[in-house]
Amino acid sequence: MYKYNLTFSFDLSPFSCSPNFVHIYNSMFLLLASMEVTQWNVLCFLSQQIYPLHLEISSTKMGPSRNLISIIFSVSVLLMLASACSNGQRKLLEQCSSDGDCEAGLYCFSCPERFSGSRCVRSTITDQFKLLNNSLPLNKYAFLTTHNAFAIDHTPSHTGVPRLTFTNQEDNVTQQLKNGVRGLMLDTYDFKGDVWLCHSFGGKCHDYTAFEPAIDTLKEIEAFMSSKPAEIVTLILEDYVQAPNGLTKVFAEAGLMKYWFPVSKMPRNGEDWPLVSDMVANNQRLLVFTSNKSKQESEGIAYQWSYMVENKYGNRGMHAGSCSNRAESSPLNDERKSLVLVNYFKSLPIKRTACVHNSGHLIDMLHTCYAAAGNRWANFVAVDYYKRSEGRGSFQAVDTLNGRLLCGCDDVHACAVSSLNPLVK
Repeated sequence: MYKYNLTFSFDLSPFSCSPNFVHIYNSMFLLLASMEVTQWNVLCFLSQQIYPLHLEISSTKMGPSRNLISIIFSVSVLLMLASACSNGQRKLLEQCSSDGDCEAGLYCFSCPERFSGSRCVRSTITDQFKLLNNSLPLNKYAFLTTHNAFAIDHTPSHTGVPRLTFTNQEDNVTQQLKNGVRGLMLDTYDFKGDVWLCHSFGGKCHDYTAFEPAIDTLKEIEAFMSSKPAEIVTLILEDYVQAPNGLTKVFAEAGLMKYWFPVSKMPRNGEDWPLVSDMVANNQRLLVFTSNKSKQESEGIAYQWSYMVENKYGNRGMHAGSCSNRAESSPLNDERKSLVLVNYFKSLPIKRTACVHNSGHLIDMLHTCYAAAGNRWANFVAVDYYKRSEGRGSFQAVDTLNGRLLCGCDDVHACAVSSLNPLVK
């Protein structure tokens, strides 16, 4: 009689709750029985996301080394086959161990505030233009916006000094755009004789709060726009640049002026914006807004609050049931401004709770701000850590907005159904 104690550590989460696990267990039983194994026990213990599998095996077969090798090989094959069966097939909120387990448009994420282990959650928007069309005015659509899009985790220091400030996003700007973000909030400062993207301390950019020269991010945007000739991108600048023509110079150097949407075509008294299809046809696909009123006259950059209303940002903009304008913006129900921006993020970003804030609470706030804005749905919704959610998150928030804007439904997918069948409401 030979007795073996074997322990395998692997992630069973993709199939531990599915029929696959039963098939694996039964297959292992048949396999070990064929080896004349007389006793075996399988014990699985949950430890975060890893399940150590312990096999206690007794066999009467001769040749302990041969049996041991056969058992290890057979169990390994079973586990690899089981894992392969789950790759790319896990659906929304099903358990997962890696992004590769999840269907397209999902990624593997842990939100300990709402569920144990890791589950597949949304990672991309629904493209309302492909789902329906782009034949309406710009202000009839909604767009996902990233607050402090430049303040990205693990960005190396460009100053040689360790950075001592917070971040707001995890993906680089290119990846944000690929996942469907169409509004980017950027903070621009004079620094080192150039324009930089930066958090500030005392109203100034420092070596330990700087992220990167603005041109680096702007070149990422240009590369995306040149590769996606039907996409419109909006930049909302918290602008502290004082150098004469500093912004227009860096935009020109990045090659973005060819996409510029001119101030002269922007509506000033609540009229509709141009049709998205016309903006695309004219290649005027980049909207840039600045917080500095003088830049509209001096550099032709639109003063943000002449064209949109915006609620309070940070903790003051997250009080349930309350949605009021930030100090620089006119009241939210000022219909002379055709665009509505809703902020929903903490004053100091907290990764752990972002998945909660970006989910049901966010959609609740959109309904609150709808009423405050004179029954107008938001065109831009700005969040931190945009992919973190309980499942659908900020992507569903934008689906809700587009559904409401385009067909009065709670989800933009319902608009596609109703467009095919006018009797469906």
